[in-house]
Formats: sequence, structure tokens, C-alpha cells
Amino acid sequence: MTAFYPSDQFGYSTQLTDSELEVLARLRAVLDTDVQPLLADHWEAGEFPFEIVPKLVDLNLMNQGTSALYGGFRNFELARTDASVATFYNAQSGLFRTTVNLGGSPEQVAALDAKIQSFDYTGVFALTEPEHGSDIAGGLATTARRTGDSWVLNGQKRWIGGASSADVLAVFARDEADGQVKAFLVPTDAPGVGLRKIHRKTSLRIMQNADIDLIDVQVAEADRLQRINSFKDVAALLRSMRSDVAWIATGLQAGAYEAALRYVKTREQFGKPIAAFALTQQKLATMLGNVTASLGMVVRLTQQQEAGLFTEENSALAKMFCCERMRHTVALAREVVGGNGITLDTDVARFHADAEAVYSYEGTHEINSLIVGRAVTGHSAFI
Repeated sequence: MTAFYPSDQFGYSTQLTDSELEVLARLRAVLDTDVQPLLADHWEAGEFPFEIVPKLVDLNLMNQGTSALYGGFRNFELARTDASVATFYNAQSGLFRTTVNLGGSPEQVAALDAKIQSFDYTGVFALTEPEHGSDIAGGLATTARRTGDSWVLNGQKRWIGGASSADVLAVFARDEADGQVKAFLVPTDAPGVGLRKIHRKTSLRIMQNADIDLIDVQVAEADRLQRINSFKDVAALLRSMRSDVAWIATGLQAGAYEAALRYVKTREQFGKPIAAFALTQQKLATMLGNVTASLGMVVRLTQQQEAGLFTEENSALAKMFCCERMRHTVALAREVVGGNGITLDTDVARFHADAEAVYSYEGTHEINSLIVGRAVTGHSAFI
């Protein structure tokens, strides 16, 4: 069996079942036909092509695969086309669904998961704040005060992707009574919720990120996720979610590599394709090595997690490593495409710019390095 992707040199995708490959093939057809032609114009305009959402929803991607590896390659396929589209879809399939499934009571999960899978109930993950990103564990400033059977939330959130089109926000707030972090499902149209689009971005321009104000927002106790009662519970969510981001970073670099490879085969200089030059081939080989190493790491991480082995340092290591390789890969892709690599026409410029956002979200390189360092040395370097 041959690999499903031209950048899958070691054939990791051959571990997928035939039915899973069929679903991914249908996804690829939609991405190639309905999504790819819209990307350059929407990236330049800084707008999301919401007309693609029904086409992705119709594929029923969250209820198709039989393995965790399928879920990883689903993110890989999306990011191989566009990081914003992958981030948008993962906001629902990864961040929000994981938050509800791991943080909600059994009754909440039973009531919501099918609607989350079908996109009948859409949500986003609202943790980061204007003044607290890497130090969110101790610095989270949004507050929650219980009054009878309801809560009152006050605070701000920032960089919340997909918030403007979601039904609810999964808001993390600090309980004024015990100082512990809780999570709440807050309707985006609730009184006191204000959403503002973040403009002037140079990365993930298609993705719509929002600043959020929460002013005396009333939330029922029934809409509090019952199994999130401390930041330790939030950390368990992040531990699971980081593998999704590592897959997105891997797919993004595969997209950059494949776009560069297409270009150098057709671009001629000095009377022959630039693919024939030794320096070009050396850079292509390095890019392919980066993709292959990243794929090996995320595949094994996913297999371990499916077996029940969730370690914070392993997911942090994968996010750290794959994003560092991603940065290297997109830089080399930009180099081999030359001056045309700064235009949207070759796709390389989009991957090159979008990599910067993926490098930082879901834990910066430095924070993930410290998580790994703490695990291997037994000493915490966190302040």
C-alpha cells in the first residue's frame, strides 16, 4: 500500500483503515474543489469563507473514523490545505468538544456531544486573556461569583478564534469563593457579552479572532461544566489538546513542502527547472526530513494517548518540536520559491505567515520546553 500523502515518506498513513482513507479522500476532494480556490482572496481580505462550513459539516468528519490516528490525519489534511481552516474546524472538533467531553458531567456530555459533532451546537475555548497568556495558570483574572443557582462572570478574553460565529463560549473563570478555576458555557448573545474582531493580523488572517468583554454575565449553575474545578482540570484538557496542534503544525509544513515542490518542478532558470539544482534538492530533502520526523512523533504520541497514556511532557514535547520543525520548513519553502514566495499565488507565503500563529498558540515554545524540562530534571523552572 502506498502512502496517502506525497510528503508521507515513511508511509505512516498506511496504518489507517480503508474506510478512514475513504473519508479523508472525500475531505481532500472538498478541500481541493471548494476550499482551495477561495483561500488567497480571503486571506488577503482577512475574512473567513463561511460558505465552506456546510460542505465540511456534511462530511460528518467527527463521526467517521475508528481510531485516534484518523483524527490526527484529519487535522493533518485540513492544515495541509490551510492553517486557518484547520484551526476553525479544530476549535469545534478539538478544543470545544474536548472541553465538554472531559469537563462536563456524564449528563452534559450525553446531551451535547451529538450536537457538537453535527455542528448544531457550536462553541469555542475561551481561556487566554489580554494580560495573561503563558501565566494563565496563576494569573487568570476573569472572575465568577455564585449567587444561588447562577453565577456572575466578569472579565476579558483575547485571541478567541471562531467566537463571532459560535453559539457559546467555554469561559474559564476564577471562583471568588475558593480561588479555583471553573468553566461555563456562555451564549455569545447573552446580556453583558461583547465581541470585537481583532484586526491588523499578519498571521491566520482568515481565522476570525475576537476580544471578549464579560460584564456581569449571568450563567446558570446547570451551564457550568461540572468536572472542571481547578486549573489542574484545565491542564488535563490542554494535555489532550496539544496533540491536535502538533498535528496541525505537521500538516502545515507538509502543505508548504508540497507547494514548494510543485513550484520548483515548473519554474525554470538558466535553461532548466530549479528542481534540478543541488541546493534546491538539499533544501527539499531537509523539508521532507522535518515533515517525516514530525509525523513520526505525532503518530506515536496519538497511539500512546489512544492506549490511555496521557503525559503532559509528551504532548508538550510534540507541540514544541513539531512547531520548531514547522518554522524551519516554511522558511526553506519560502527560500526555494524565491521572490514569488512572498505572493499568495504559490500558497507558500500563506503557510509561511500562518506558521507564526501556530508556533505560539496552545502553549508557546518556551512554556512547552519548561514542561518537558521539569519532567526530565525533576526541577521546575517556572516562576
